[in-house]
Amino acid sequence: MRLTPFLPLLAVPLLALTACLEGGPRTGTPLPHGRVATAALVTAAGLPAGRARVTEVAGGLRVTIDARGLAPGQHGAHLHTVGRCNPPDFASAGGHWNPAGARHGSMNPQGPHAGDLPNLVIGPDGRGALGVTLAGATMDGLLDADGAALVIHAAGDDLMTDPSGNSGARIACGVLAAD
Repeated sequence: MRLTPFLPLLAVPLLALTACLEGGPRTGTPLPHGRVATAALVTAAGLPAGRARVTEVAGGLRVTIDARGLAPGQHGAHLHTVGRCNPPDFASAGGHWNPAGARHGSMNPQGPHAGDLPNLVIGPDGRGALGVTLAGATMDGLLDADGAALVIHAAGDDLMTDPSGNSGARIACGVLAAD
């Protein structure tokens, strides 16, 4: 008797059993009393550019961005080390959050920085959203004595070039504050 036609029928119970054996919450599951930090994003001209939210989840931090009023296309997005967003260039936000001293980018064999996020894609209507879980990241590590900021750049991040993925000027910034 050939088992090949029955393999799909066996897969479902095996997957369910595997999930039960793993124990504990899955990475990305919101914690019952997890902390949240939010940021109002603004452009260098002081115009609203959306909101960012960082939430403690099982195994790390969940970062979400809801952007508006930006040019269509890909934009680098990063968590930065200092909770300051002084226009016009937002240099006050410091470099990317990088507690492990890694190189920039998820495509870099020596990376990524803890604060490297995927590119934010802005549609023709000037809006875009992003959601990503940063495994192993902690709120205490992010919101240290000088805080943290979320920065959006003018161009797409190449996900490799140190220190910022050739993502261009900083065009929007928001200081993360614990709720």
